[in-house]
Amino acid sequence: MIKITKFGGSSLANAQQFAKVKHIIESDPARRFVVVSAVGRANKHDNKVTDLLYLCQAHMQYHVDCSPVFDMIKERYIQIRNDLHLNYPIERELASLWNQMKTSISVDELVSRGEYLTARLMAEYLGYAFVDAKDVIRFRYDGSIDYDFCEKSLQRIARNNQPFVMPGFYGSAPDGRIRVMTRGGSDITGSILAKCLHADLYENWTDVSGFLMADPRIVRNPQPIRTITYSELRELSYMGASVLHEEAIFPIRDTNIPINILNTNQPDNPGTIILNELSEDAEDDSVITGIAGKKDFTVVAIYKNHMSDEIGIVRKALSVFERYRVSIEHVPSGIDSFSVVVATRDVKDIIYDIVNDIRREIHPDHIKVSDEIALISTVGRNMSSRPGISGRLFAALGNNDINIRMIAQGSDEINIIVGVENKDFEKTIAVIYDGFIQKEETK
Repeated sequence: MIKITKFGGSSLANAQQFAKVKHIIESDPARRFVVVSAVGRANKHDNKVTDLLYLCQAHMQYHVDCSPVFDMIKERYIQIRNDLHLNYPIERELASLWNQMKTSISVDELVSRGEYLTARLMAEYLGYAFVDAKDVIRFRYDGSIDYDFCEKSLQRIARNNQPFVMPGFYGSAPDGRIRVMTRGGSDITGSILAKCLHADLYENWTDVSGFLMADPRIVRNPQPIRTITYSELRELSYMGASVLHEEAIFPIRDTNIPINILNTNQPDNPGTIILNELSEDAEDDSVITGIAGKKDFTVVAIYKNHMSDEIGIVRKALSVFERYRVSIEHVPSGIDSFSVVVATRDVKDIIYDIVNDIRREIHPDHIKVSDEIALISTVGRNMSSRPGISGRLFAALGNNDINIRMIAQGSDEINIIVGVENKDFEKTIAVIYDGFIQKEETK
């Protein structure tokens, strides 16, 4: 059995966390291939190493001395090395990096050094080989992953039958230059490794025990989600439930390799298992998998009589938003109206220009702009087979004096999205949870 284990920055914040990681890995011989993030925050007053490296880059860009920031990075790594009684010459690596920073270094290479140095220390601590991600993770020029190259490179290394540690978050372009992924990209690295080595399981170790059915800051002691599909995960992650990088599912989605979200600080907790499809014996009777949402959207509602008889009217309106490079969240529609939902931050300075362009191009009877709108997504794979779910949800909100400003439901029927005013955001999530989760528990 092959398990890919990826550890996030909070799992690597200091020597004590390194020791927890070593105990987890040594407790299971299947954990032979390890991906690490950069050293993370040990407490709320601490700093992530990657944040400090980006801060160094900002100082350098404006010709400001960044040596105090760089000294903080040095202290973190030297402290961990010394506390673990390792021999790795971290001072030499840091001195070389500092010299590069004074001459010429790309942003991508600079910020990738957090993962690189963490992996170097972890490899020695575990007694594993070190594999540099730049040698095995290859990007194409269009930014996509060259999986053929990755698989051949990783399979060749794995044939040596030696466990290894690899830094996450970066790879290399075809010309050999280091290229990083988006923040949190180490999750993607672990997924690529699982795909290329045909792993049986991808374990993603972090500081929480998987996903919860709702935000614990809103709902007291929400139930954990034990199993979830990739589709459900995408819906919840997009709406703010961010435990795993949402792009991490794509490399292994078609292979149905399970992802297990686990807690380094509570290793006996089963966490959350993510699969493309659940087997029949894994199905449960829960109607709702989870509830998540985000605030601060703007809804542009467009009304025009006999709109359904006019070809291309929606396309013309959406092209205006495209012209202003505004991403569309949802487009709920009626017979003589449709709405365009966008993030308020994307349109706050240009909304009147957009409205004027829409008026000029499609000549609507009326346009109404509403802001301070929150979107809440209720997600569940079993909703489509249960009649009356929408009715129950809307009735629960109505009974609690919550005004629904917008409704949207995907064709796959795994989620229902409601738009409410920002002020009702927390109340809406609590009402939905109470109506579907707590009542199901008491039956």
